Amino acid sequence: MLIKEVETIKSIKPLTPQQQRIDTLKQQVKRDQEAIKAERQRQQVAKAQQQLQRVRTIKP
Repeated sequence: MLIKEVETIKSIKPLTPQQQRIDTLKQQVKRDQEAIKAERQRQQVAKAQQQLQRVRTIKP
């Protein structure tokens, strides 16, 4: 490493409790959004499977 590279590296300061709370809430929102997306997809798959099953029982 060059001295110039070492000088440009900034030290990471610890977050304040308020910043930590905000960061945690943001992460929670992202997790919840992913869970909602996964649940919607699961419901779509279940609905499609039910439709396929109905079609198979109607036409033997």
